[in-house]
Amino acid sequence: MKAWQFTKTHKPLELVDYPEPKAGNGEVVVDIKASGLCHTDVTILDDPGWMQLIKAPVILGHECAGVIDSVGEGVTDFKVGDRVGICPIDPDTGTSIGGMIDGAYANKMVVPATEAIHLPDNVTFLQGAAATDAGMTSHHALFVVDGAKKDTKVGIVGMGGIGEFGARLAVAKGCEVYIADPKPEAQAIAKEIGVKQVFSDASEMAKVSPEVILDAAGFDTTTSHSLQAIAPFGKVVVVSMGILHSTISTWDLIMKQASIVGSMGGNAEDIKDCYKLISEGKIDPTITTITFDKIDQGLEKLRKGDVKGRLIATQD
Repeated sequence: MKAWQFTKTHKPLELVDYPEPKAGNGEVVVDIKASGLCHTDVTILDDPGWMQLIKAPVILGHECAGVIDSVGEGVTDFKVGDRVGICPIDPDTGTSIGGMIDGAYANKMVVPATEAIHLPDNVTFLQGAAATDAGMTSHHALFVVDGAKKDTKVGIVGMGGIGEFGARLAVAKGCEVYIADPKPEAQAIAKEIGVKQVFSDASEMAKVSPEVILDAAGFDTTTSHSLQAIAPFGKVVVVSMGILHSTISTWDLIMKQASIVGSMGGNAEDIKDCYKLISEGKIDPTITTITFDKIDQGLEKLRKGDVKGRLIATQD
């Protein structure tokens, strides 16, 4: 089979011939139909700081959906032909695919059956893949870590894959949603979703003082500006690492008695709720597609910020 292999920082991914995976005890092999491209993979390629989490050489890609190709001994919840999405984090070990073990930039992938989630018939593979990271991560940060609920005043910084999915989730659940993103096309999507107001910079959200802010960009200024904008006793949740370091104002932190917390990924329950909302027609994330053989070009588009919504690589 073919797979995109990462070997070291500052070296492009290489499309290689790779042994087909075999399902061991409690495992399933998935014939991948859609693989999401995440900005995390760009930073893995660009920033040596990520190497502490990566076991190279490895196949990148941590969000996907596909069809069960084979099952190992002891697997009873899935059969060959089942449509599934894959939770990128093993619930038992915390191991993440596409970094610690081989991931989804391949024709097939083997994972523990505990990471597979049944994909509803009316949810496409593209939607299924997007929900396994962009959906899971934003859902967990907003509704588990942040504790947002109906009528909560929510700010979201960055309308990339995670931010846009988070905005759709928050609107669908009845939150009062504000967006900060400098790009006109991102602002247009935000207005289409039905957010209450759009700003160009996170600091401008101080005019409305959100109770919770999701920093879905993770750059130095986005985190510090979110802290400037947050309401007293509010919470800023950072889910993205555009860069690995940030400087904040301790004045804002202390005088507002605010909190800054990190949220990494989520779990199968987050993905299931995303699938439910998609299946019910309550959310429909923006997706841009490329073909599997152009994953390297897709990552370059992400690096340049030239993508609307979530970028998904498709396979026949």
